[in-house]
Amino acid sequence: MSVSAAGYDLTPLNKAQIEEKAEALTAEERRVLLDHGTEHPFCGTLLDNKTAGVYHCRLCDLPLFSSDAKFDSGTGWPSFFQPFDPEHIRYIEDSTLGMTRTEVRCPRCDSHLGHVFPDGPAPTGQRYCLNSIAMVFVESA
Repeated sequence: MSVSAAGYDLTPLNKAQIEEKAEALTAEERRVLLDHGTEHPFCGTLLDNKTAGVYHCRLCDLPLFSSDAKFDSGTGWPSFFQPFDPEHIRYIEDSTLGMTRTEVRCPRCDSHLGHVFPDGPAPTGQRYCLNSIAMVFVESA
């Protein structure tokens, strides 16, 4: 078993486990999470969320980003300057659309979350630009 510094199991799910969890997804959730799609800007349900809490992977529930790291990037997608735990994000080079970008995925279920760009605010300079539909928000108690 692989455990992150934050204490979460990062053991990759097998294909059968992913398919079992994916049964509960809508067609649009499947398109984004499993087929690496993107939701339209300014339409995601988590874009304007200002409540304190943690954003989790919609498919496997791994904590991904804290509301403390969220900022308004003006891009139309929820944006964060750092992950909940660095080990909770997997990075993949994405050369689609005629450009090279860095895709971010869940390390446990391999779901597509969005992309990261080097134009974010201090202290990291990173802008994790995510699909609302790829996440579930869990409000702090």
